[in-house]
Amino acid sequence: MEQAYTTQDLIDILARERQACLEGKRLSVSDSASSGHPILDHFVKTEGLQKYNAFQGFKEAVHAYQQEQSVSGLTWQSVTIRGESLTFPIVHPQLMALPEDLAQLKRHVTPVLDLWQRMTAGLELYLAVDQGKRFLPAQEEDVAAMVPRTHWATLQAWERDDFFEILLQLGWGQPADAAHWRSWPKSGSEYFHGVLPGCKPIC
Repeated sequence: MEQAYTTQDLIDILARERQACLEGKRLSVSDSASSGHPILDHFVKTEGLQKYNAFQGFKEAVHAYQQEQSVSGLTWQSVTIRGESLTFPIVHPQLMALPEDLAQLKRHVTPVLDLWQRMTAGLELYLAVDQGKRFLPAQEEDVAAMVPRTHWATLQAWERDDFFEILLQLGWGQPADAAHWRSWPKSGSEYFHGVLPGCKPIC
């Protein structure tokens, strides 16, 4: 009996396949090469769409394999913010989250939020809108209002002697789909920024 691929195996395989698609070694030969977005289809050459569709098809096959073989889509991310470290699971961007992955992500929402609250004391908070093009002032109550529908959370931070910004992502549904408008409202996420008083988010 062949041994099932691991999560890292699938990540490596997808990286190689993506490179092969970009180099034109894999093309989707379907009659209608389409990204699913009519405006994008108008500007992207047919060969580019064929490369895109070839990789998307391969990725869907990998996702089916994950489900059949129960191969997790989780990897682990560590952050150190103002000397305090935290490790939490994330779903690799090219993989899908299995039901047990989503349950594990949910269990790590509280530790992420706890660190966010400690690190944002005294900071000004903003909610990103219009895909991060604008920022609206926010309060901790706005973050708390998002928590009931949150399935997973991530943190990033950028800090120097004269600069500090922390970014909290609160998401629901499939993390890999959260950034795509086509998946809304089944999957999605909101971004909160914490910055030093008098500053605006830039990261």
